[in-house]
Amino acid sequence: MEKEEKAIPSDESPEIINYRGVKAMPFIIGNEIFEKLGTIGTSSNLMVYLTSVFNMKSVTAATLINIFSGTTNIAPLVGAFFSDSYFGRFKTLAFASICSLLGMTVMMLTAAISKLHPPHCGTKETHELCKGPTTSQLAFLLTGFGLLITGAGGIRPCNLAFGADQFNPATESGKRGINSFFNWYYFTFTFAVMMSVTFIVYLQSNVNWALGLGIPPCLMFISCVLFFAGSRIYVKVKPQGSPLTGVVQVLVAASKKRYLKQPDHPELSLFSHIPTNYINSKLPHTDQFRFLDKSAIITMEDQIKADGSASNPWRLCSIQQVEEVKCIMRVIPIWASSIIFHVAIVQQHTYAVLQALQSDRHLGSFEVPAASYSIFSMLSLTIWIPVYDRIVIPFLRKLTGKADGITLLQRMGTGIVLSVITMLVSAVFEEQRRTVALTRPTIGTAPKGGAISSMSTSWLIPQLVLAGLSEGFNSIGQIEFYYKQFPENMRSVAGSFFFCGLAGSNYLSGFLVSVVHKITENQARGGDWLPEDLNNGKLDWFYYMIAALGVVNFVYFLMCAKWYRYKGAGDRVEIAMEAKGSSKHVV
Repeated sequence: MEKEEKAIPSDESPEIINYRGVKAMPFIIGNEIFEKLGTIGTSSNLMVYLTSVFNMKSVTAATLINIFSGTTNIAPLVGAFFSDSYFGRFKTLAFASICSLLGMTVMMLTAAISKLHPPHCGTKETHELCKGPTTSQLAFLLTGFGLLITGAGGIRPCNLAFGADQFNPATESGKRGINSFFNWYYFTFTFAVMMSVTFIVYLQSNVNWALGLGIPPCLMFISCVLFFAGSRIYVKVKPQGSPLTGVVQVLVAASKKRYLKQPDHPELSLFSHIPTNYINSKLPHTDQFRFLDKSAIITMEDQIKADGSASNPWRLCSIQQVEEVKCIMRVIPIWASSIIFHVAIVQQHTYAVLQALQSDRHLGSFEVPAASYSIFSMLSLTIWIPVYDRIVIPFLRKLTGKADGITLLQRMGTGIVLSVITMLVSAVFEEQRRTVALTRPTIGTAPKGGAISSMSTSWLIPQLVLAGLSEGFNSIGQIEFYYKQFPENMRSVAGSFFFCGLAGSNYLSGFLVSVVHKITENQARGGDWLPEDLNNGKLDWFYYMIAALGVVNFVYFLMCAKWYRYKGAGDRVEIAMEAKGSSKHVV
């Protein structure tokens, strides 16, 4: 960590940036801890809340959660755009934090005020006698969801970058400070998940929903207080315009010149201007997506300024801009494979919870909350990361001779294979759980009806551990892949790209649940795969279907990986990031 430092001014940045480094960390790290405790504490038990308090059918609740999660994950792309283009990270975080606080408060009120949720069904009543939420109750609930989505859209793309802004990247102590901040960031995330899926979920499920949902807004209020308390010492980077503008310019220019003939020697004849102090590493010309090269063809209508730049960037773009757009377009097919990959992971947060509700959750006299079993995914991921970094990578490095042991695409492919195995194991457990429930004495009735199987919920642990390991390979590999393959000035967009993949997974999962339920509910043979009572359904068949999609997805991924060409910047990526140094413009 670093002491208070001042950046050396330059012609481009006449202000002296006063980096406070470690002095700003108590406010930022404290804000991170309480924000994540509040956010995860509110969202981790939604499946049980919607089915038990709002009396929703399991299919409806799963679909709503998938839509909510998907929109929450796609919102960071919008937040990153507004942060980079108009408001800056500090103002975006401030607004988003307040929205999250209001959203958590609304969720708490839905549980605390009886008129804001339907009357309780009672365990002895049949499902038909349960009243669902009224229009006004559902509208109030969706208002809370909307505020939480807005908060996530601003917090997720900005919190890591804002913390890193407090350190001087041009100094060794600053670089160490940034690394230390990242470590603390992921520690707070793990800590928040573990606390939320154990203590807060226990209060929600076993004590009182109003109390369990009342704690998150209190924690979020503390988060806001800490964030604003440090506002005087923060480095606040001014918005410098969205890098997505350059992407659109290339597409528009290529469209305008679509009838031009491709040049014979593009690397020699295309417009090749690169601005002074350009932070992105220079990229060599590639033959993929050659239609984009037309945006760099100089015609009689194009004019060049005295400094060598194009007078109209919407008609003439540099070959450097073109290659940066190609980098993004090459990533998109790889990114698409992540959508089906995460569908398998999504099931561990929706239907795995319903499986737990209809299994024996007792440890002695203590009954474990159904949503708390997701902690095993986080534990396996947390344990695997240092094992992979300290043991697996050095071993693979000796075998392959590569610095990282295996390539990022190989790592992601391994994760896809593990996700398929996760679904197969999930299907086997569900088949056994249902068989035991139908052939042996049961131990009670689930809150939404249906007998509770005497089979222990501990048998869920293998599929949850596998889900955590698959994320350790694919999800973390994705984040690093986007970080390294996107142009340097698009790192915030690269981070949002990962969440967009999660959004696609949530939407696809919701679509699959709705379609499968609609198609199978009236079938004479086999019956509804996804009924309210899992003992009367075929959830294992649904899992096998997702596993089959995973196999198809893996074949598609192999084809894309074989075609993919890594960004040709090498070590210059890191050099460029260091050279970025003190070129921040502060408020």
